Amino acid sequence: MSNPVPEALTKPASPEEAARETTVVAVEAPRISYVRVAAIPVAALLAQLFHHVVSEKELPAPTQLFAKFLWIVVGVGGAVAALQFVWHGFRRWLNELAPIFAAGVLLLGFWEAVTVWLALLPLPYFPGPPAVALSLVNDWELLWDSTWHSLLLLLEGYLIGVAAGLISGVCIGWFRFARYWGMPILKVIGPIPATAWIPLAMVVFARTPSLSAAILIALAVWFPVTMLTASGISNTRASYLDVARTLGASRTYLIFRVAIPAAMPNIFIGLFMGLGASFLTLVVAEKVGVKSGLGWYIDWAQGYAEYGKVYAALIIMAVFFSTVMTALFKIRDRILVWQKGVIKW
Repeated sequence: MSNPVPEALTKPASPEEAARETTVVAVEAPRISYVRVAAIPVAALLAQLFHHVVSEKELPAPTQLFAKFLWIVVGVGGAVAALQFVWHGFRRWLNELAPIFAAGVLLLGFWEAVTVWLALLPLPYFPGPPAVALSLVNDWELLWDSTWHSLLLLLEGYLIGVAAGLISGVCIGWFRFARYWGMPILKVIGPIPATAWIPLAMVVFARTPSLSAAILIALAVWFPVTMLTASGISNTRASYLDVARTLGASRTYLIFRVAIPAAMPNIFIGLFMGLGASFLTLVVAEKVGVKSGLGWYIDWAQGYAEYGKVYAALIIMAVFFSTVMTALFKIRDRILVWQKGVIKW
């Protein structure tokens, strides 16, 4: 005797129910927050008003450059606020980042208050935003040339260090012989800061200071990349290797198709640590031996007590380093897409 079919399954659906079942649920767009919409232009207007009040106290008399910059921020902020009414995807981005941009604009006003209005920090060591903006514009050619040379030097040293670190890390992590002889070298030489080798590098590479700086950067990158790569390779799950061996995988296949992909999260941690170390080594090496780059520019401007140029170079350096770091994050997200939602850093 067959079981009776429930009445709900045999009863035909009404037109209203059918329409409700076939309706496509639209993704709800984020709501417009008018406080966030007005955050950037209002912050820029407040900074502009404060700059107009305190600019008379600034010595020497400031140009209109900083005021024009604030008016541009007001205009761009207003355009961005209007754009989110017609572009829902942009609205989500603005709701998330508008407070950060507004806080950055207000920070400029606070900076001007502390340095120009209240004079809490002595001049010329702590110039106001107008002086820094003037240095950015007047010296943009030398700043651009210094940034370009720093980028080339950083890429050269970083890529050499990454290549050497990956090779040594894979060898130490996979081969017992390499681990026996390589780990003592890592434990002795690795913890020494790369900047401590500057006197020796200046003697050995006296005629090629750029090469010595690249080698120092490579040394700073090599240690963390080697350690994290070796750790990831040696900690590859034995079950992965056993399954591959059962299917007839060769040693080359095990290394390049099993161990290295499994170690990629550790490898990227080493790449990020090496990138941070390369920034420090780059600036120090340029201040000591290299005659170009942002580190050299800062040392040169400080020697002439032009601290507006020093702060301008620091701003360029912050944008430069954060851009390089963001690019590495994008590469990591592309390669480790299978770990999306798992990794939190």
